[in-house]
Amino acid sequence: MIIIYNTAIYFYRIILRVLAPFNKKAYLWTAGRKNFFSRWENFDAGERKVIWIHCSSLGEFEQGRPLIERIGEAGSHYFILLTFFSPSGYEIRKNYTLADAVCYLPDDTPANAEKFIRVFKPDIAVFVKYEFWHNYISELHKKNIPLYLVSANFRPGQIFFRWYGKWFTKMLRMFNHIFVQSEASLDLLKSAGIRQVTVAGDTRFDRVHAISNSITPIPVADSFSGNRFTIIAGSTWPADHNLLIRLINETGLDVKLIIAPHEIDENEIKRMMSQNTKKKVRYSDVTDGDPVEADVLIIDNIGMLSSLYAYGRMAYIGGGFGKGIHNILEACTFCIPVIFGPNYKKFREARELVNAGGAFPVSNYDEFLAVVAELVDNEELLEKAGSTSCDYVKRNTGASRLIYEKILRTKHAE
Repeated sequence: MIIIYNTAIYFYRIILRVLAPFNKKAYLWTAGRKNFFSRWENFDAGERKVIWIHCSSLGEFEQGRPLIERIGEAGSHYFILLTFFSPSGYEIRKNYTLADAVCYLPDDTPANAEKFIRVFKPDIAVFVKYEFWHNYISELHKKNIPLYLVSANFRPGQIFFRWYGKWFTKMLRMFNHIFVQSEASLDLLKSAGIRQVTVAGDTRFDRVHAISNSITPIPVADSFSGNRFTIIAGSTWPADHNLLIRLINETGLDVKLIIAPHEIDENEIKRMMSQNTKKKVRYSDVTDGDPVEADVLIIDNIGMLSSLYAYGRMAYIGGGFGKGIHNILEACTFCIPVIFGPNYKKFREARELVNAGGAFPVSNYDEFLAVVAELVDNEELLEKAGSTSCDYVKRNTGASRLIYEKILRTKHAE
């Protein structure tokens, strides 16, 4: 199996290099790893202990961020090394100030794993959620460097729990401890003979709760929303835009709409602008302090969404008509109900909020319109659903504190 795995890694790298001239993400992936070790050959953390935290992408970073902040608050005797697999994480957070060094993770070959560990000499390694790189995990295990998996979430259909997945299950046994989000994940791991597990919850709750207490003011959004009922549509895709534009064009509902797409695609933004028959404006065309007189505001930059939800009475979360919904907790922490498409059931928080009455799944435009109309017209239902959402977030905070105490209180971190 190891030969098949390493061969797959090799061909994956070749494919990305071939695609690099034609695909921006592939280009960033390859360029970010070019001459990696020559750029870091003089790495020196001094007398500080190196804590290596690895995230696949931006979403995993947001899950690991509360833990990074707690480590940073613990004092300057820790050196935080933050790595990313994906450009969508690294390119946005490469200047993250709470990390002492930020870089891509070289692809998972035996040689890269050995050299990476030799150069950076981590005292502790923390992988966030879904990162399972066999050669890095094996090298850490061989060097007796403590390795932790945090905010992990397992499902019965994953390869670890298949009859042919024993090789992958061995990787899980190399972690010193695994912090899972739920009892269901704990039970799955126990069924595979893995005992070094704690139900800690999801660190994203700590992150979004902190956001709600320290939002970045957005004057344009404040001017736009005014006293009108505003819907914040976050992390949206073209399938979501079709519903949202139709809602604005075809109904007489007294609502405003802020759309923050998951990807800033100029062609898609132009399509939304042209198909929307109401008054619309792009964020980049507005100056802070100017009145914003429009029905639709399209956000054409990144990094604002978590604070934008503070200006809404209701949120629509994108992705549910594709592979799956994006982060709903950023909206919930502002005590507003959330709506999303049908592909949400693999997300525990979404299922639990639907059952509690704080979230509303829809399968088509008619269902979407019915939910929006009911929430707009029924203030009592709106307030109850919103309170359910933020109460859910508050009840589930505390994971990062539990993980921090477990990791940093071990003999390895002393």
